[in-house]
Amino acid sequence: MSETDPRKTPVIIGVGQINDRPENPGDGLDPIGLMAAALRRADEDAGGGWLATCDSLAVVAQLAWPQLNPVDGALAKTLGISPAHRMQTAMPNGDSPILLLHEAANRIARDEAEVCAVVGGEALRTAAKLAALKPREDGDKPNALRDASHRKRTGYAQSYGLVVPTDVYPLYEIAVRAAYGQTLAEGQAESGEIWSRMSKVAAADDSAWIREEVSAEEVVTPSPANRPIAFPYTKLQVANSSVNQGAGFLVTSLAEARERGIPEDRLVFVGQGAAAHEDANFLARDRYDFSPSLATSIERTMALNGLTADDLAHVELYSCFPCVPKMARRALGWPLDKPATVFGGLTFGGGPIGNYMSHAVAEMVLRLRGTGDKGLLFANGGYATHNHSILLSGAATGASFPQEFDYQREADERRGKIPALDEDYAGEATVETYTVHYARDGSVRSGVIIARTPDGARTLAHVPASDESTISLLTNGNGEPVGTPGLIVRDEAGMGVWQMPA
Repeated sequence: MSETDPRKTPVIIGVGQINDRPENPGDGLDPIGLMAAALRRADEDAGGGWLATCDSLAVVAQLAWPQLNPVDGALAKTLGISPAHRMQTAMPNGDSPILLLHEAANRIARDEAEVCAVVGGEALRTAAKLAALKPREDGDKPNALRDASHRKRTGYAQSYGLVVPTDVYPLYEIAVRAAYGQTLAEGQAESGEIWSRMSKVAAADDSAWIREEVSAEEVVTPSPANRPIAFPYTKLQVANSSVNQGAGFLVTSLAEARERGIPEDRLVFVGQGAAAHEDANFLARDRYDFSPSLATSIERTMALNGLTADDLAHVELYSCFPCVPKMARRALGWPLDKPATVFGGLTFGGGPIGNYMSHAVAEMVLRLRGTGDKGLLFANGGYATHNHSILLSGAATGASFPQEFDYQREADERRGKIPALDEDYAGEATVETYTVHYARDGSVRSGVIIARTPDGARTLAHVPASDESTISLLTNGNGEPVGTPGLIVRDEAGMGVWQMPA
């Protein structure tokens, strides 16, 4: 393979991570402290002196401390640097680190920057402990995810309990399981197998948050330590956001890295990548058993790099909830018996909201250094909304930069018709997908069904906890609820309530 212009060839030269576990909440680092620590470690990893000449600082938005704006000068001041280019993502979405990596690579190739720093950090563990010291007037336990300002709104979906990702992703889980022809037991077994392998990776990684290997059965079996969250997910199947973690990395050109004397076996090359997105409104999706944007992101990235799954030594398939790596591994052709992570996944490695993939980048770099191996990074964010994939390699890839990574048109061409939304429907309907939400004590809070009307419109229906027969039908695994008929009636408040046919 002929070498591309070294001045336009982006390479990752340094990575850094930090876990902060203070016993006293007041002793914990805030997100700026975590970010600064991660970048200092990345600078040290690169041999030192790189942060001093950093001219681009890109930050993944954080959720725990909304009063902080790391790019308004505080982070740069803490680090003692003055980058001309500074930016922060609009939201703390899971695709953010890969987006910022791709943009940094393009910035290097356009000669807009010499040294790019990408970083993020979340201190939700400390924020939660500090919030608990100030009891809320309503008596509820503080919840940074549900209390976030961008989620404090009332709308159609929210009125049925669909507020945060843990409420919504199970809708995909149920739909993909049914589409794959799996029973409930088979679907849970796949989730358990993927997650158990992730726990094994995390157990061997000093940077992971939970370093304890768990079996597939333990992952999916409800218990006092593994309470049900939203059917069919238990605590061990969802992202662990109660962490204090920071991670970052440094990107420069191959020419600059060589000029400053970084050994070739320390360099990791950036390959081709692709991004595509779904509608921000998760009720405006064509279906829940497949994501055109997810498939396009992965398949296009592999095609651009001229690779198949057999060419990959490592992958990181985003794992906020099992439905995502399930869809991703099928798009990629990644076998169940290979780990889908290099860090441990968002349950065990840690789930610092939008910044997980910065940890995945760091771990992938460490695995690829000094090898000719290749690794795929696939990131997902929002409500199965944002998808961005990219290749990293321990050897030159021949990829040309700057490169366009927006493949939205291709994803849109694969998307079916979006059903109309009927918020006032009453009458016969069919289950499209569903979930059941649980209280902290494991009791049922309520169920919610996404249903299709006889004319193809989409609508929501509430299942009260008191309707034990319907809750049982949805959760006992004795039959397939998807596709079953029912009746939606309007209660006194105007909410659609699901009733099984007599």
